[in-house]
Amino acid sequence: MDAAVEDGVDVISLSLGGPSAAFHSNPVAQGGFKAITKESSSAARQLGDGQELDGESLSQPRDFESKMLPLVYPGHATGNENSSFCLSGSLDGVDVHGKIVVCDDGGNGRAEKDDVVKSAGGSGMIIVNNPDFAYSTLVEPHVLRTSNVPYADGLKIKAYINTTSAPTATIIFKGTVMHTPHSPAMASFSSRGPSQITPGILKPDITGPGVNILAAWTSAFEVFSGTSMSCPHLSGIAALIKKAHPDWSSAAIKSAIMTTAYATDNSRGPILDERHLPADLFAVGAGHVDPPKAMDPGLVYDLTPQDYIPYLCGLYANYYVRAIVGGPVNCSSVKSISEAELNYPSISVKLLANHSAPVSYTRTVTNVGEPRSTYRAMVDVPEGASARVDPTTLSFEKVDEKKSFSITFRRTGGRQGAVEGQLRWASTKHVISCCSSPSSYHEVLLFLHDYFILL
Repeated sequence: MDAAVEDGVDVISLSLGGPSAAFHSNPVAQGGFKAITKESSSAARQLGDGQELDGESLSQPRDFESKMLPLVYPGHATGNENSSFCLSGSLDGVDVHGKIVVCDDGGNGRAEKDDVVKSAGGSGMIIVNNPDFAYSTLVEPHVLRTSNVPYADGLKIKAYINTTSAPTATIIFKGTVMHTPHSPAMASFSSRGPSQITPGILKPDITGPGVNILAAWTSAFEVFSGTSMSCPHLSGIAALIKKAHPDWSSAAIKSAIMTTAYATDNSRGPILDERHLPADLFAVGAGHVDPPKAMDPGLVYDLTPQDYIPYLCGLYANYYVRAIVGGPVNCSSVKSISEAELNYPSISVKLLANHSAPVSYTRTVTNVGEPRSTYRAMVDVPEGASARVDPTTLSFEKVDEKKSFSITFRRTGGRQGAVEGQLRWASTKHVISCCSSPSSYHEVLLFLHDYFILL
């Protein structure tokens, strides 16, 4: 990361997984802080009883006849768990020749299931998600005619097999399907919050495309899924914003991306998770990235590298802060701040059950839109809590002008658990009806779902 910064790169795309580690012992955190000081931004199948269930597959052969074939679930036929996963050798003695074989996901790789079923004489395969993956189906290349189905549909298929003397099925390839309902949606493998290191800052920040992505791979293309697919999408969007606004800091770019995100799917309902339940903030963050709107957010929450020092001094001893920033720091001469006081595009507030005193924080926004503009606050908080903004309007006379406001939270009821609220700054140039979704606003600052932890 240091070498990339020295080479003058504007955006570093880095996707890694692993256990959480404190910032002072995390080389990515250390490298990231140094980077910002240099302004580098970081198939459907049909059953014999007429049921048609949707799944996905990358391989859609033209020569496959959609005729009914015998359907078998080896785990039911043998009572052997290995057979249910179609593990190597587990289909020995099982009659799967010329049949569509149902295999549970897990135990081995999906490509290995391909080989096992094909070697045993199977003509097709249905891979059933495990409960954790639920509705998160993947498109992958297979040597057999294959469809990956959600866990709930897998239960229907198994129930049909268990209650039918001669179950049959076929795989119907429909080609690429556009405008599927409930898109976008959160995948089961997407990293969930809250942050284990700094829970006072909402994580994740943002959601981007990461499932079944056609991606460059050596000399050809492959379809991949994972946060390593979301990462380059967001990196590319950051690069576009940096090109359009070369003077913006990495914090301003992050704010633009977060505050213009949308939280509804194409059916105008909330973005759903892998269980087809509304995804909470610990899954979706600010929402799904909206590149055109991120280019023109109106207002941003900006931060300089020095603004992080009081926050870091509030987390760690002086020695560890020096390790993070890579230079001399004297926390004794710095007024430390809590996590919620960092000028971030979200606020996490803990309101204790036996403590009804209000909690206030200050945020500062920078005008990056029209020179002369006025914004008004629109607050939406859940039952059990209240939020008050002061002032309720912010007027600007020029670009890069800064204005501060305070927001005060109070517990008003006995509801427990994490709940979500929202503050939007709306430009008076536009009419905002009561029932519009956040994604319909233009030049709106979405103050990312302020959430309250009620204990």
